[in-house]
Amino acid sequence: MDAELATRMSAIGAVMIDGAKAVGKTVTASQVAATTLRLDVDEQAQEALKTYPEQLFTYPTPILFDEWQEAPQIWNLVRRAVDDHAGKGLYLLTGSARPRDNARLHSGAGRIGRIRMRPMSLFESGHSSGAVSLADLLRGEDPRGAPAPATIPDLVERMVVGGWPELLGQGEADAREWLADYVTSLTEVDMPAMGLRRNPANLLRLLASLARAVATTPTRATLAADVGGEAGPIASETLSNYLDALERLMIVEPLPAWRPHLRSRTRLRTTPVHHFVDPSLGLAALSAGSGELLGDLRTAGLQFESLVLRDLRIYAQALRGTFSAWRDSRTGAEVDVILEIPGGRWAAFEIKLGEGATDSGAAALLNCAGKVDVDKHGQPLALVVITGGRFTYRRDDGVFVVPITALGP
Repeated sequence: MDAELATRMSAIGAVMIDGAKAVGKTVTASQVAATTLRLDVDEQAQEALKTYPEQLFTYPTPILFDEWQEAPQIWNLVRRAVDDHAGKGLYLLTGSARPRDNARLHSGAGRIGRIRMRPMSLFESGHSSGAVSLADLLRGEDPRGAPAPATIPDLVERMVVGGWPELLGQGEADAREWLADYVTSLTEVDMPAMGLRRNPANLLRLLASLARAVATTPTRATLAADVGGEAGPIASETLSNYLDALERLMIVEPLPAWRPHLRSRTRLRTTPVHHFVDPSLGLAALSAGSGELLGDLRTAGLQFESLVLRDLRIYAQALRGTFSAWRDSRTGAEVDVILEIPGGRWAAFEIKLGEGATDSGAAALLNCAGKVDVDKHGQPLALVVITGGRFTYRRDDGVFVVPITALGP
């Protein structure tokens, strides 16, 4: 993240870092800022914005406007300041929520660069050796290098604790207390602040419903029924508002459907796959810990898929990668993750917690690759099964097998 921020600051006048609360945005930006203005708590800065906003731009640069969404007008002021002052990396904006659509904001194109920050990957938290580079895999290099030592219980604990900087070095019990408070704040403060009617019980039931459906495609009817509970399903519009608020707070990151050109007339599903920005949030909403997951390895496998996707998003961000999922409506065939990078290039990933499922993961990848029209999409850069296992290698069929505890950027 530090390297990506430095690169962006050298190329453009201002940079916005957004992401869920507590991922480390302010700390990261503060390390390179000469001036920090905290717009959520600095009343004097808020008053200055109302009366004479230009004075906020007289301080030494880079100037960090923290929690900028609390004063959305700062966006247009920064955009104008970039036009008026020659230089790169003059201003930083950090925020844990996107303003509502009715905020009158210009695009900022060419003036304000954007970076998404997520909780820490296993490599960043020290639970992956990083010996296998994702960028190298996409260049066709064979994976080599030993993973960090980890058992299935170790990986399950990482799903429960998550990648939150404040939880580095904390045990599961303390982490679960912190995450329970995070979820409470989310349902009682953050989501109502997005304009929703205050109903923490309904919001908590939505988080729990999404957690039970992680890595799958739940129907809106199912979600509405789960949220409403004994009172009956909530209205479709209410559900839409709830889901929109979670996306604006960057708590959930749905995985859209990939719709490539195919060699056959295969019908593909278009419903997005649901994931949290970090699996620990959904598990906290369910009040589930390692014990429950180890007693239900199917659920653990789905949560592992969400953990791996989090790390893939982090590692591929510098490559400007985008992600989706492939689902065949007729046969039920699927591939967990499709990564696309600029230039029309793509790679596919199957995610398996157990080493014994490697063969089925490879078969799914080869089936998908065989249906894609390579004249329009090109050959895949890599087909990869990511496991919770011990060994890194290239199979005879060309599929890579990589433990998540060996993967890095």
